[in-house]
Amino acid sequence: MQDVGKLFSLLGIIFIILGLLFNIMPNWPKLPGDIYIDRPGLKIYIPWLSSLILSVIITLIFNFFKK
Repeated sequence: MQDVGKLFSLLGIIFIILGLLFNIMPNWPKLPGDIYIDRPGLKIYIPWLSSLILSVIITLIFNFFKK
């Protein structure tokens, strides 16, 4: 049960760091695979490729610490 607490603590720290980065850099570079729709009265940004890359990086980090 302590492992779950450590996992949530690590996830919380990661989310805090990401939140600070997004507040500091609002014009974060958009990757070519991300979907961005900009029409009058409508702005939609779906960071598809960014989410995929971030997921792979976090998975690698968790697998590294798991061993």
